[in-house]
Amino acid sequence: MLDFWTKTSGTWINVLAIALGTFLGLILRGRFLSQVLPILKQAIGLITIFVSITMANSLLKVKAGGLDGVILSLISLIIGGVLGELGQIEKKLENIGDWLKAKFKGKGKFTEGFVAASLLFCIGPMAIIGSLNNGLRGDDSLLALKSALDGFISVVFASTYGIGVGFSALPVAIYQGSLSLLAGSLAQSLPDPANAPSVLIITGVGGLMLLGLGLNLLELAKVRVASFLPALAIAPIVYWLVDSLN
Repeated sequence: MLDFWTKTSGTWINVLAIALGTFLGLILRGRFLSQVLPILKQAIGLITIFVSITMANSLLKVKAGGLDGVILSLISLIIGGVLGELGQIEKKLENIGDWLKAKFKGKGKFTEGFVAASLLFCIGPMAIIGSLNNGLRGDDSLLALKSALDGFISVVFASTYGIGVGFSALPVAIYQGSLSLLAGSLAQSLPDPANAPSVLIITGVGGLMLLGLGLNLLELAKVRVASFLPALAIAPIVYWLVDSLN
């Protein structure tokens, strides 16, 4: 039986990387980095779109009954989006950012940075599969790699949005830590989390959401990504229901 720290080690590495990245970004803010911030932000936006498309390809590996992963993801996004809008998730996430901004006397784009970084760091296959591997096997290598990427992104984001980016470590700690701790109960049903249909469809739906975030970073659209968050929980349920009916 793995202990608490072994199960969640990758999450704490990730939290530390975000904190250090934010610290460096704030120090470098207004110096050389300010001259190249627009192009760095565009680079992250382009990479985000590339990663999102790669993730979305996971849907091609999923099939339940007569429906393929694309249709299942559409159903999940519609249901999740409606629930997200009715529950005003985007607004509530912004309210949390505003509360933290007031509590810690943040300035400027504090809330925007908190929301954008929280979504980017929490949505993705590395967060999901990495947390499951950490909790199931004590293997934090994937989350360590994610931490390096998140740390670099934090430098760029903190230079753009300010200290609000650092507070994204809170939802990362809660989200990834919870997944890692819950993974123990999934050990029998998910012996190979990377190829489990339920994980693949979550990854695919997350990829579509990440695509929206990439478009937002490039300022090509204003997708309400947070409103689709319930779709991540609904997707495996939709898969299970359709699969059991056939």
